[in-house]
Amino acid sequence: MNRARIRPSLGVLVVAAVLGSAGCEASRVPPSDQPVFVGSSASSTPSVAPSVGASPTVVSSSAAAPPPSTGVPSPTAAGARVPGATPIGTRAPVVNHGPRTGNKVALTFDADMTDGMLASLRAGRVKSYANLRILDLLERDQIPATFFLTGKWVQRYPDVTRRIAGNPRFELANHTYGHAAFTGDCYDLPSQPVSELRGDVAKTFEVIKPYGGRQTRYFRFPGLCHDAAALDALAPLGVTVVDGDVVSGDPFAKAWKPLVRAVLDHVRPGSVVIMHVTEANAAMTDEALPHILAGLRERGLAPAPLSEVLAGA
Repeated sequence: MNRARIRPSLGVLVVAAVLGSAGCEASRVPPSDQPVFVGSSASSTPSVAPSVGASPTVVSSSAAAPPPSTGVPSPTAAGARVPGATPIGTRAPVVNHGPRTGNKVALTFDADMTDGMLASLRAGRVKSYANLRILDLLERDQIPATFFLTGKWVQRYPDVTRRIAGNPRFELANHTYGHAAFTGDCYDLPSQPVSELRGDVAKTFEVIKPYGGRQTRYFRFPGLCHDAAALDALAPLGVTVVDGDVVSGDPFAKAWKPLVRAVLDHVRPGSVVIMHVTEANAAMTDEALPHILAGLRERGLAPAPLSEVLAGA
């Protein structure tokens, strides 16, 4: 990846890491114009999918050795394929967006939670990392969305998680247990060894599972940082890694208008939009969202669950 492309965003990213927040996704916009799956990267820097041909293409989906049984629930339920489920034992594919046909786009909201964020809550430095105004708006206007949940956020906000799971228009996905990085270079986020990734993600699926609802096998790395070793570590879990092609830049934003421009200037059919539901660290998202939804309508684009947007990929 060209490091010069992300340099202007590093200030926000470092602040986010120091304060125990997320928001590292704000710097990466995969340039591909077609549905792209990336299977490997030799570098430990965040990987960006290259542009490929006119149809969904698998790039280097080399198989890892089938692992022994892990006790992880199968990515199928009652014989039906769970959205995002992939063959167990093969390197996790990475998708940035769906087909550039039709009019569907996916609104995704990351629900981050780190130990630093929990400490801020306990100390009263922040009021909440759960933006209920976003849920109010999505529910009122019957807007589908997909939520990438960290395990610690779910445990801190069980009632909000039940509310999300109880909405048939919402999907639940996995964003690690405590929003740590699993590569050696991820914008100064707290890091964990890649050997712990499988257990971390499996634990998060177990935390989310009892809430029911529209559960998936979609997974998003904090900071969108992943390399070949990280993707191989996910092989026993049968997941699809979802990056995204439209980043709102909502973490630590001071005004809502730039967020609207960031989304509407780049959104296209099949886009996966990255936003956050962590109120204290993304305080402008709920103000920007009505304008984003209005702009999508003006462009003839309709929000849909992530599984529907990626269905043709």
